[in-house]
Amino acid sequence: MKKRHFAIDAIVVLPEHLHGIWTLPPNDADFSTRWRLIKTGFTKHCDNKYKVTPKWQHRYWEHLLRDELDFEHHINYIHYNPVKHDYVNKPLSSLNN
Repeated sequence: MKKRHFAIDAIVVLPEHLHGIWTLPPNDADFSTRWRLIKTGFTKHCDNKYKVTPKWQHRYWEHLLRDELDFEHHINYIHYNPVKHDYVNKPLSSLNN
């Protein structure tokens, strides 16, 4: 984030992939460099600390959020993705309820 500023609105990191909603600075659409730096950083950190190397997908998809409803839909998708992949029984946003 220091080299390529952006805000993280939502994120989920799973063993083989991750999803994120970002707010990039105006006139900046460089998703690919950010994804590369994030995946590299996670890989180096995980390999050194946990002796595990994530197997990331080589590709990524970007989607420009159209409106508040689209934003909400994608936030819900991120919250439920670990449930979909059987890592948890309910989304993190519901664990405290």
